Amino acid sequence: MANIKSQMKRNRQNERRNARNRAIRSELKTRQKQAIDAAQAGDAAKAEELLVVAQKRIDMAVTKGVLHKNTAARRKARLTAQVRSILA
Repeated sequence: MANIKSQMKRNRQNERRNARNRAIRSELKTRQKQAIDAAQAGDAAKAEELLVVAQKRIDMAVTKGVLHKNTAARRKARLTAQVRSILA
């Protein structure tokens, strides 16, 4: 446990940021899974709609500093390719 006041504050900040980042990463996984599940069910319109939502959430994670922009681009490309290949 920290004894220095500034380090105590830093620990509190890190806990808040960690909780926020965990929630964002969890939501990303959920959105990606929903898009893939819709594609596997054969519902092309719903899959495309959920794909757009998932891509938007990935972009939001970049703006919040949870993901690096190249990581986001890679994830979006892989997700799009996966959904399109299932629908094809």
